[in-house]
Amino acid sequence: MTAARVARPARAFASSALRAQAVPTEKPVLEKTFKIYRWNPDEPDKKPTLQSYTIDLNQCGPMVLDALIKIKNEVDPTLTFRRSCREGICGSCAMNINGQNTLACLCRIDRDTKESKIYPLPHMYVVKDLVPDLTLFYKQYKSIEPYLKNDNPPADREFLQSPEDRRKLDGMYECILCACCSTSCPSYWWNQDEYLGPATLMAAYRWMADSRDAYKAQRKEKLQNEMSLYRCHTIFNCARTCPKGLNPAAAIAKIKLELAAE
Repeated sequence: MTAARVARPARAFASSALRAQAVPTEKPVLEKTFKIYRWNPDEPDKKPTLQSYTIDLNQCGPMVLDALIKIKNEVDPTLTFRRSCREGICGSCAMNINGQNTLACLCRIDRDTKESKIYPLPHMYVVKDLVPDLTLFYKQYKSIEPYLKNDNPPADREFLQSPEDRRKLDGMYECILCACCSTSCPSYWWNQDEYLGPATLMAAYRWMADSRDAYKAQRKEKLQNEMSLYRCHTIFNCARTCPKGLNPAAAIAKIKLELAAE
């Protein structure tokens, strides 16, 4: 016997789907003004200025770099700045934001204020707008030979290092050479032609502290002068401004202790 079929009403999929759709609500406009340092080398007679840009924060990402990219893409394509990773790894977008040297990709937009000021890193020659000239900074870094030097590496295995010796490098190898610390140091502002600065000196100690390096004495000898190291007066601006939370002043203090012990 064939089972009787029960008639069922057809579902109104279209109408129920429409009812289920949420009606999007538009966020209110939240305007913020960014005053950005502008200078064009193609117009040498024109003085640097602060140019104002107003954008809606509800149509922008949460970081200052997002605001700069929005301004460049949608408002003023002539605005010039460096950027790359957007993750606080490359150090390209280092600049002075509201008086603090930091990375634009790690600096959240202050939504409680109506205005923010953005400058290039202080006391550096400016290439254009927010782009500083880091030629001298990298030349100083190169001068400390930032690589492992050992004339007798193991021939038949990898270069082993104990966990204890490896931990001595923590807090130094993470430096991304953004130059935030060096450009926040008054001693570097005044003597950057001879004083190496916090970033380079921390890099120097990173190799001095490495148990695999055989040129510790030569590295220390290079710093035995009045200017390369001893212009540091331990005011800790470098530690306060480092976007990676490192402490270059502590590394410099350790170099001074080792040189004093000789």
